[in-house]
Amino acid sequence: MPITQIKTGSPIFDEFYPRIKKFLQADISEFVFDGKLVHGYRSPDSKPIWLRDHTLMMRGYKYFEKDMTSAVEHFAETQAANGRLFDYFVVGEERENWAKYVRVPVEADVEYYLPMAVYTTWQATGNDGWMARMLPHCEAALQYTMTHPWRWSSEYDLVKRAYTIDTWDFDYVDGRTPWLNFQIDDKTHFGIFHGDNSGFYDACNKLASLFHHLGDHTKAANWRATAEGIRKRANELCWNGHFYTHRIPLDEFRIPGVDESAQLSLSNPYDINRGLPTHEMAVEIIKEYQRRRASTKAFAEWFSIDPPFPAGIFGDDKLAPGVYINGGIFPLVGGELARAAFEHGFETYGLDILLRYDKMIRESGETYLWYFPDGRPSTKEASTSPEAQPTDGWGSSAMLGAFIEGLCGIEDRLKLFQMVKLSPRWAVTSLQQATVEVSYGASAAGIGYDWCLRDDRCDLVILAENAHVHLHLLLPQGKHVTKVLIGRQSIPFTQSAVENSRYVDAALDVEKELQLHIELAG
Repeated sequence: MPITQIKTGSPIFDEFYPRIKKFLQADISEFVFDGKLVHGYRSPDSKPIWLRDHTLMMRGYKYFEKDMTSAVEHFAETQAANGRLFDYFVVGEERENWAKYVRVPVEADVEYYLPMAVYTTWQATGNDGWMARMLPHCEAALQYTMTHPWRWSSEYDLVKRAYTIDTWDFDYVDGRTPWLNFQIDDKTHFGIFHGDNSGFYDACNKLASLFHHLGDHTKAANWRATAEGIRKRANELCWNGHFYTHRIPLDEFRIPGVDESAQLSLSNPYDINRGLPTHEMAVEIIKEYQRRRASTKAFAEWFSIDPPFPAGIFGDDKLAPGVYINGGIFPLVGGELARAAFEHGFETYGLDILLRYDKMIRESGETYLWYFPDGRPSTKEASTSPEAQPTDGWGSSAMLGAFIEGLCGIEDRLKLFQMVKLSPRWAVTSLQQATVEVSYGASAAGIGYDWCLRDDRCDLVILAENAHVHLHLLLPQGKHVTKVLIGRQSIPFTQSAVENSRYVDAALDVEKELQLHIELAG
């Protein structure tokens, strides 16, 4: 299957992927290092290729991009001997046309993005040899985090960081600099931040999966055990009953008037999709967003942090409440929240987020990294970022991930769609028919299906090349399954409940085409 496309007869769904693909294609940066072209994706507020942004945007561009490796390789090749990675690289950003490499010292999340990037690139390319060459870099990166005193709390055995707003790259100024502060020094206030630990947990699990695939079961087990330790300790320390507390301080310093246990920060939906909370905890986080949506004056509940910090305490008077990372509204949060909602039994809420975002980008033809609470898009003048371009790839990729993995329900559990969780959730819409084809640009490997709903049955035709498929199909409200047929032959199935939603589950092997008939009763 050479292309990714969705056909439902509704332009809302049929045009969603092409619209976001267009945004992403405007966010490409290319540089030449040592005579070799490095091709990657940038956020629209910055010309350089940041490892974080490039990795998170893979959720969108992997469906059409052919060069998945050059940027990831460059980050690995420029890794320090102790495992530290650069945040970003760029050529010709200033008047001089030299190459520049930057590591922001207060950042504690950079290293775990390399295993994430390697994992997704391997899925899209299927290249075991390339992946194996990257694994030593991935291990070194995670070992750096666990051994460097700036990154690891020996008290809690968790990732620590300076006092930043969620995962952002400047910390509490405390009179150190006339503007934003990026440096670690004797005035740095360290704390445990949940998002660092969910990211590290996810990276360890991905690394374990890669070692398992190559047959190194000892290293796979070790990294899996490391992940489980992180999960247990982070959930015990950071969970407050409804969501993850913004940070747990490691010193006596507190900002007057700020209650961090009340601050809902942007990494909470990431935590869900990385698997840190239990299902019950994930449900509490989603309900917290729904509660705040009902009470906020903002146009959307996709807060960077809520409530925000007082103005100016992070070094720039522009960072007033509701501006940029201090309470601005980010589509990247909405996309991750929608993906979590689809997975945890809040399908109507996930669809609602996608429809609200689609309306935004359909009417304007633009998408920004962040918006003011009243709905105005970000501007260069109002932000600490150098640009404010209308082609945000970070948020649009998150929304596309929720659309393809959540609503369309295609999730690659191995590589090249050889092992797939197939969860079509079109029953949450008013549609009766949908055709979905999804493929990777780097390998043309893909999977597709035709879904057709009638009152007494659901017909599903799956198209794939030698794929193991775990079917997890959302049922119409009030319906249950009486029989699942391949041709005239009944096959085993189970029915499961995810909150108030009902699913039918079946294990399938698809060689080329498989036709299912699912009989329904009220």
